[in-house]
Order: sequence, then C-alpha cells, then structure tokens
Amino acid sequence: MRESFTMSSSTSSTSLPSGLAVFTTFPDVLFIPEMIFGGLVWILIASSRVLYTSLQGWVMFVSVFCFLLTAVLLFLYTCGAHGNSSSWVTLDVICQETAALFYFSASLLEAIATSSRLGSLLFYRENIAASVFAFITTLLYVIHMTYSLRRWKSS
Repeated sequence: MRESFTMSSSTSSTSLPSGLAVFTTFPDVLFIPEMIFGGLVWILIASSRVLYTSLQGWVMFVSVFCFLLTAVLLFLYTCGAHGNSSSWVTLDVICQETAALFYFSASLLEAIATSSRLGSLLFYRENIAASVFAFITTLLYVIHMTYSLRRWKSS
C-alpha cells in the first residue's frame, strides 16, 4: 500500500496536532495567516484616523484579542500542552467560533465606518485596507472554524 502525506489526509485526524505538526496539518496551518492578516488589521486601525471611536474601538479590541488568542493557542499546541484530551478539541472549536463571530462583526463595523467617510480617499486608505484585511481574516477564521467543527464532530 502506498501512504500519502498530504494535508487533506490530516483533516481526518480527531486529535489536535502537537509540536511542529501544527505547521503541517490543516486547519491548524491557518494559525499563521490568521495572525498575519489580523496583525495587519491591528496595525492599520492603530495608524488610521479614528472618527467613530466606538466602532473602531471594537475593531481594535477584536484584532488584538484574536491575535493574542491565536498566538496562545499556537504556542500551546506547539508545546503539546493539550495532550490527548478531547476537551481541547472542544476548546479549539469554541475559540474558532468566537474569533469568527468577533471578526465578522468587526469587519462589518469597519466597512461601515470606512464607507461613511469615503469623500476623501487620500486620508482613509488605511481604513479601506483594514476593511479588506478584516474580511480576509474573517474568511480564514470561518474556514478554520468549519474544519475544527468537523474534527470535533468526529472525535
């Protein structure tokens, strides 16, 4: 028999990876782009002009919170702190659902805040880019959540 070592074969695993396997298994490999795009949202919101403090304050909170949550999960999985406990699979689903929901609300609010002041594109390029990256990050978290739910259901 021939064994294949593809990312699609690792999605059928019911346990969380540990060590460097985190960087080769799907959906856990999505931690890296989630952190990159989430960090870009964080940086762009921090450098932009904030006219709607409550809207963009929520976007900033979500980007920082999800960045830290993703970094902590990545660190714990890499260190193998989760062992073989099925409760970590449930925790992974809860974290991914929370991040997806938070980022969806944040991306909508950032798009609303950006579209309400498009009169001067020169000053709001950071907000436009933050909106785009927030939607990309939302998509990444939704994909990660979907595959985490599949892993949770099969465990």
